[in-house]
Amino acid sequence: MLFEGQSLTVADVQDGIYEMRFDLKDSSVNKFNQATLKELEEGITALQRQEGVKGLLLTSAKKSFFVGADINEFGGLFQQPEAEIVTALLEIDAIFSRIEDLPFPTVVAINGEALGGGLEVCLTCDYRVMANNAKIGLPEVKLGILPGWGGTVRLPRMIGVDNAIEWIATGSNKRADAALKDGAVDAVVAEKQLRGAALQLIVDCIDGKFDYLERREEKKAPLPLSTIERTMAFESARGVVGAKAGPHYPSPMTIISVIERHASLDRDNAFKVEATAFAKLTKSPVTASLIGIFMKDQFLKKQSKKLSEATREVNKTAVLGAGIMGGGIAYQSASKDIPILMKDINQKALDDGLAESDKLFFKQVMRGRLDQAGAAAAMHRIMPTLSYGDFGDVDLVVEAVVENPKIKQSVLAEVEGVIVEDAILTSNTSTISIDLLAEGLKRPENFCGMHFFNPVHLMPLVEVIRGEKTNDVAIATTVDYARKLGKTPIVVNDCPGFFVNRVLFPYFGGFSLLMAQGADFTRVDKLMERWGWPMGPAYLLDVVGIDTGHHGGEVMADGFPDRMKYDYITAVDLLYKAERFGQKNGVGFYKYELDKRGKPKKLPDADTEGVIASSVTEKREFTDEQIVERMMIPMCIETVRCLEEGIVSGPADADMGLVYGIGFPPFRGGVLHYMDTIGMDNFCKMCEQYAELGALYHPTEGMKIMASNNKSFFPRGA
Repeated sequence: MLFEGQSLTVADVQDGIYEMRFDLKDSSVNKFNQATLKELEEGITALQRQEGVKGLLLTSAKKSFFVGADINEFGGLFQQPEAEIVTALLEIDAIFSRIEDLPFPTVVAINGEALGGGLEVCLTCDYRVMANNAKIGLPEVKLGILPGWGGTVRLPRMIGVDNAIEWIATGSNKRADAALKDGAVDAVVAEKQLRGAALQLIVDCIDGKFDYLERREEKKAPLPLSTIERTMAFESARGVVGAKAGPHYPSPMTIISVIERHASLDRDNAFKVEATAFAKLTKSPVTASLIGIFMKDQFLKKQSKKLSEATREVNKTAVLGAGIMGGGIAYQSASKDIPILMKDINQKALDDGLAESDKLFFKQVMRGRLDQAGAAAAMHRIMPTLSYGDFGDVDLVVEAVVENPKIKQSVLAEVEGVIVEDAILTSNTSTISIDLLAEGLKRPENFCGMHFFNPVHLMPLVEVIRGEKTNDVAIATTVDYARKLGKTPIVVNDCPGFFVNRVLFPYFGGFSLLMAQGADFTRVDKLMERWGWPMGPAYLLDVVGIDTGHHGGEVMADGFPDRMKYDYITAVDLLYKAERFGQKNGVGFYKYELDKRGKPKKLPDADTEGVIASSVTEKREFTDEQIVERMMIPMCIETVRCLEEGIVSGPADADMGLVYGIGFPPFRGGVLHYMDTIGMDNFCKMCEQYAELGALYHPTEGMKIMASNNKSFFPRGA
């Protein structure tokens, strides 16, 4: 053994070929921290001092090669002055360049995932061999930054400017076939052949079959582009990337500028451009928000993993109802290798549910994520049935029938009678009290809510709702099932609307009051979309369904009459009365026509103003700032109420619930992070301006105490 540390080892494995094997102790993954970087430098030094070294192979002992940098450790670097950040990055660049400058060929064997800094160390090698089931990528843009360890320098020189910008500015992970096509890797083999293939490539380099030195020099030289080629490449990239990134995310456009600025420079001078831009981005509030989102997501994953330890094993599930939600749940379960019964009361519903699942699996095939055999196998994991005959060995049931308490209670009691006693029963209700639904059950301790969001296959959040009698095993099993479905579960306590919908309806309440006082709904939509929401409130109501929104509003009014019961007719009331239900029947606030891809296209409707005219009680003038404040204040206050009442367990759950559940703008970091950036004292003063509008705009006593004590929801500077 030439070198042995806590993160890696270096040993002679074959005729002067040495292997640097990454295996971070006491961790399930390899990640770069200061200790790993120090050992990497020591391992390289040992190789340089060793006589007779002919080649170097980089491998991983973990299931994945490298997941990147340890954000818990390197996040602290972002608090330092920009000059110190630049110095720290250049020191790491120097370590990585020592691999690239070794006087013998270097090859890396990439298994599992190589992301961020993990891919950047792969780029220092002369050749890359990738397992056919592996993924690689530079996801730093998702944290509001850019690759800081040479990624923006080496990748464009390897795969070209256009491809590199697409890789880096989107932050997407690339499968082996795509990576090979773009030239980021040199060979793709089955995982069991990976190490042998990489070793053989080193032997071929030693034997002179490949000129690794020529390839190495290409990575270290300026980009071979003429002035015209450079102008065309970067200007076209700005148009494409700018349209996708929008105005709120500076990192993607910075990435283009950085690559353009160092295109004419050699490697080491290019690093300085990259490091300087990286350091500047770390000071952006967007970066702070996005890193906060990442950290909260990691926290929730650890929390849900711990919660799911006391679980009943789930090997087979069932969903009641083959509608949009039921079909979506069946698809998601089958796609994650969990067999699921899909029950309905009529064959047509089952056929429609299967057709929807089939369509989703077909899309996966078209995108190259599944082959025909894999899609067929997944479809066979959905077992349609009109009876309860096969429910005897079901471990968990999701009820997803119509949102009517009496019907749900009847169906839940019915299925409880045919499943085994310790099976878990859940309801995919969006508003109905779990305690109410549990009233007719013999085993309410095995019952909880499991609220999916539509469309199920795209929305990452699942609310797991604990009723008064729900036991820990039911919660743990449901959380575990949600995790296996690839979802992020948050556990919330029972109340009208639970957490996400309870917080959403005050937002709609602010919208209804604005319209009642003369605001134009199209202007409100545009302003809120400009603020960062994926869609404005009117458009969102159309997508959710005006009938669904109207029903939800009634539930919330009964639950919280002091602030959610209105003494006026709202625009939603009038649209509902006119049976303008939004996208589901083609007309709501807007009208909808199918585009060429069969998706609803939003269009203005001249009749809307007449339908909702009687809801307008006065004509006020509003500034853009007033509209945004009047929309956001009710949502913010209700979120705090949920936190104070213990509906959600903590600020991270609250922020991520709204980011994942209703698309709260990630670049703002979550509702509570957003309030922290304003400051509670300033927020309460802002509320005072709208106190006359009623209880929706009145901060809680706890918020006032926070303001007087200068408290925040999250530690400052963390």
